[in-house]
Amino acid sequence: MASYGEPVVAGYETCPTWAPILGFLSASLCITLANWGAAWGTWKSGLGLCSMGVNHPRGIIKNLVAIIMAGGLGIFCPI
Repeated sequence: MASYGEPVVAGYETCPTWAPILGFLSASLCITLANWGAAWGTWKSGLGLCSMGVNHPRGIIKNLVAIIMAGGLGIFCPI
């Protein structure tokens, strides 16, 4: 049993030296792709909302939900 403050190194001998790099790379890729997807969704929703504003000006407010949800995805998804 490890005492308080002592690092846990179970299985450290069998772990390759490049394994932490893959972990950090995948975590950063996850955050990057999540934010890129939220930006893409915001762009596509905004484009659709502008197009709808030209054709049907009375329905703009109820279609703001998609843009708000895409922004929420960008903020809360990486957490």
